[in-house]
Amino acid sequence: MSDVARLQQQFADIVTSDHRHGGQLGIEREAARLADEALQLQSSGAASQRVRASLYGSAASFRSSAMWAAIDGRRFNDAVAHMREAQALAEMSGDAAIKFRTWSHAGTMYRHMGRPTDAAAANTVARSTAVVRRDPMFASLGLARHGAIHAVAGDLAAAQRVFTQAREALARADAGEVRPVWLTAFYDEAEIHSLALSAYLSLGDWSKAEVHGHRCLSGLRPHMVRSRAITTARLARAQLEQREVETAVHTAMRIPADAAAGHPRVSAMLSGFGDRLSHLAPSSGPAAVWRRHATRAGRTSR
Repeated sequence: MSDVARLQQQFADIVTSDHRHGGQLGIEREAARLADEALQLQSSGAASQRVRASLYGSAASFRSSAMWAAIDGRRFNDAVAHMREAQALAEMSGDAAIKFRTWSHAGTMYRHMGRPTDAAAANTVARSTAVVRRDPMFASLGLARHGAIHAVAGDLAAAQRVFTQAREALARADAGEVRPVWLTAFYDEAEIHSLALSAYLSLGDWSKAEVHGHRCLSGLRPHMVRSRAITTARLARAQLEQREVETAVHTAMRIPADAAAGHPRVSAMLSGFGDRLSHLAPSSGPAAVWRRHATRAGRTSR
């Protein structure tokens, strides 16, 4: 179990790095390497069934983090490969929490790929795990992610319903219960607002998206650096679509240069923001300000 404890600390380090940087190939590769290391320990000497199950759980945790980094970095083919490994390892571990994480990540992956039917099927598997029945916090996360999936499918009523249920489930969660570090590191009311922001952007309800964007930013914990950049980019887009051009540009310019240039999702969002700004207000002062800012940021990143 000392090996397991060491791996668990390394997993916590991976989670911390992901929340700061996100989507980086280095995080993906390190998580995959640690998954392989956990599996290699299976073949070195005798071990109890408890230890073996824990090692499979550690391997599944690392592989699902590699999967998440690939999703966040828009490397979907790699994410699918990590997903298959993680799902098999989670089954061998017998750990319902890591099985939930793996299938819930799969749902998010398919949502980002624009495949809401597959996303809903994967997230339904996650929501059928025993840990969801035991712990309202897991139930809440499953519901909130399903809300974003409903939005991609264009189902406003279903999205609104499950977001309400997600908030109610989170309110029932016992704050004193011991939970996996990957869950407690990010899931709270701010994350529900983040997913609602994404959902209302998908549905084209820009004013509601903006409301959830502000609420998310006000509740994000300091270590959520990657999430703050993503939320700010989404908020800027919601403001731009309401023709709040100057406000939108000021919002987008708050994103740190390293996130704007170094995080694949943020870079893609800001590229889309710039294209949309050029379409809506090509000759405006704010558009000129944004072009100068984007040019400087690009030079800095090089």
